[in-house]
Amino acid sequence: MKILVIGSGAREHAIIRRLAADRPSPELHAAPGNPGIARLATCHDVLSTDLDAQVRLAQQLAVDLVVIGPEQPLVAGAADRLREAGLTVFGPSAAAARLEGSKSWAKEIMAAAGVPTAASVTVTAAEQIEPGLDRVNPLSDVPFVVKADGLAAGKGVVVTDDRRAAVAHAEAVLAAGGSVVLEEHLDGPEISLFCVSDGTRVVSLAPAQDFKRALDEDRGPNTGGMGAYSPLPWAPEDLAETVVRTVARPTVDELAARGIPFVGILYCGLALTRRGLRVIEFNARFGDPETQVVLERLASPFAPLLHDAARGELDERQGLQWHEDAAVAVVLASAGYPATVRTGDVITGIDACEALGAHVLHAGTARLDGELVSAGGRVLSVVGTGSDLEGARTLALAGVEAIGLEGGHHRSDIARRAAADALGTAEGRA
Repeated sequence: MKILVIGSGAREHAIIRRLAADRPSPELHAAPGNPGIARLATCHDVLSTDLDAQVRLAQQLAVDLVVIGPEQPLVAGAADRLREAGLTVFGPSAAAARLEGSKSWAKEIMAAAGVPTAASVTVTAAEQIEPGLDRVNPLSDVPFVVKADGLAAGKGVVVTDDRRAAVAHAEAVLAAGGSVVLEEHLDGPEISLFCVSDGTRVVSLAPAQDFKRALDEDRGPNTGGMGAYSPLPWAPEDLAETVVRTVARPTVDELAARGIPFVGILYCGLALTRRGLRVIEFNARFGDPETQVVLERLASPFAPLLHDAARGELDERQGLQWHEDAAVAVVLASAGYPATVRTGDVITGIDACEALGAHVLHAGTARLDGELVSAGGRVLSVVGTGSDLEGARTLALAGVEAIGLEGGHHRSDIARRAAADALGTAEGRA
């Protein structure tokens, strides 16, 4: 099988790494890829935003499957363009990707499908902000949750105890020409669950938990994700089955009834609240950094799973197999991230990291004058595995410490509470 993966981040590196582990291994191509991906696949100088060039490349290569990683090309219609050209694609149409591209539309779909989620109100004018906050926080509960309605690379959400900060963020989003979703805050731990769909049927992957805040103890601003782990020893054993039954399948059915088949990954961001399971958000693709740990644990063949879904031939009865080992990913970020980041810093120590037994997934890296340098906010993900979470996180952190990046920073508490069997709800405030 010949596969083209669109994208250039750690998520795409993880996808390609797992595809390369299949036997027989498919022939792998990436557009544009990155220096780490180049060790596993042939990289092509085609941007993930250049839809015309993607179609030409896929046709020239005569690939059997195209896997679209990032959200931007999906929302822009990359899957539609490729399908129109006769290619087999794993990734939702632009219409289906609105689940991620518009939080207010996702709320509409959830309401129609009877999917449990946070109470919310969408505002389009500054004078609606204060009444909207009162509506979703009727008892003046804090924190306040304010979300930009469109794509924001995981950084359009503000969760704050400061009402003035909540209002200011909403005003800034409105001033930039967007709309704002104000939400009820959901208590309880957060969980990410990827569900593979072929437009009709749904198969879940293993759950994971990510950490959104920049600093230890869930302090600092929201980021695109600073680390993740899987499995979740504190989660209900029937969690995945429950999410498929009450969230994923009703959503896929509602979209299908509207003539919008969802083919690809339905990312369910969830909270286990005192009142039960609630959806925080949907994404229309593999999440980053959860992909890094979920795919590390997947033992079943990966390429056939994606290919079957893309062709509308997913078998819900097939039970996916999982390695018993735990996996922990720790993100190494550039100086300044998630605000103004510095790039161009030399990266050293990757060989030393991997000699310890961890592996490195490239995100914001580039080659400059023969050296590996930082080229983005989140630079690398270091993944450790072990017989338990403590062993996996110890290895991942040792791997990060072996890498040199001036001004780089990472969280040291990824999976710490779960590894220590602290099964309370505080772990989920990531």
